Amino acid sequence: MSRRACILVLDGVGIGEAADADEYGDEGSHTLANTARAVGGFALPNLERAGLGNLAPIAGLKVIASPTAAHGVLCPASKGKDSTTGHWEIAGVHLAQPFPTYPNGFPQSVLDEFSRRTGRACLANVVGSGTAMLDQYGAEHVRTGAWIVYTSADSVFQVASHEEVVPLAELHAACAAAREMLVAPHNVSRVIARPFVGTAGAWSRTKNRRDFSVESPEETLLDALAAAGIPRTGVGKVDDLFARRGLEGGHTASNAEGIGRIGNWLAGGDGFCFANLVDFDQSFGHRNDAPGFYGALREFDAALPDLTHQLREDDLLFVTADHGNDPTTPSTDHARENVPVLVFGPRVRPAAIGLRATFSDLGATVAEWMGLGFRGRGTSFLSLIHA
Repeated sequence: MSRRACILVLDGVGIGEAADADEYGDEGSHTLANTARAVGGFALPNLERAGLGNLAPIAGLKVIASPTAAHGVLCPASKGKDSTTGHWEIAGVHLAQPFPTYPNGFPQSVLDEFSRRTGRACLANVVGSGTAMLDQYGAEHVRTGAWIVYTSADSVFQVASHEEVVPLAELHAACAAAREMLVAPHNVSRVIARPFVGTAGAWSRTKNRRDFSVESPEETLLDALAAAGIPRTGVGKVDDLFARRGLEGGHTASNAEGIGRIGNWLAGGDGFCFANLVDFDQSFGHRNDAPGFYGALREFDAALPDLTHQLREDDLLFVTADHGNDPTTPSTDHARENVPVLVFGPRVRPAAIGLRATFSDLGATVAEWMGLGFRGRGTSFLSLIHA
């Protein structure tokens, strides 16, 4: 089959509060518009030409009469606002209940079982950012060898250890053990290995992070592609979000590396590519760094022409997001937001596809493009965009 499709997720790049944002405490969140206002307006000429400014009022972006891409907005239908939920919904799966979160830390019974399985004690057990956890508990970890266990507003069980104190393989094995034990009612979305190096006052997280996700309870777009024998390539953390089911890929250290890998796939890959560029969320949204967030958008905007110029006649490139992460709000956590979708390709009709009821419409569109019967929980919009 000559047709190819790529879904490129700009992690955390939301485009305004979802209809139920008040249930999540996210009223007023609008990652793109609020960031634009904070930096005095955007200069993103390629995304502007694609029609991003047609989707919402965003300072610096004009409404374009003849955009270069099909364009619309996807609304979340699943419960939750984390990366796993967002990517699963894109792939056709809806969650009726959000993954559990732990604003007061994990039950002692969970920590006791983790210590029993791994042979090490636990420190922290609080909600916090990774850098703050290292500042507060790093020295004690180095002295005692105990795990630094912490969480956030997301459904995550995070384990940090110094690479010179705990071998990396042991950390990854411990996180695999945590994944095995964290079942309902403690079925957190992800267990995350957070290795670091350095000394007190100069700790630094390394690029050897690994995520251990819960498996999807339903068939996904990736499962359907695998059953049809269509090649699947992951870029970034997407393979971990699907528990490596139906997708293999390589982690990336930065958006720049991810963009390079997507370009390599476009130059010679086959089938389907599912990519995530995480810097928007990980490096800037969670740190309330609006200028940094804008810098990442500018980097992507500058790279976009090189990606679209590599598209073949039977290619579709979808640029979207998985949730919001507004760097201008007091919260440093994800936001319950709608997300943009821009569709590029030589045969794409640059139509307005409107406000879609679920992220799953994107996965359904890819499935139809690839000749699959699968639609998941979505409705394809291929007829609106395919010339």
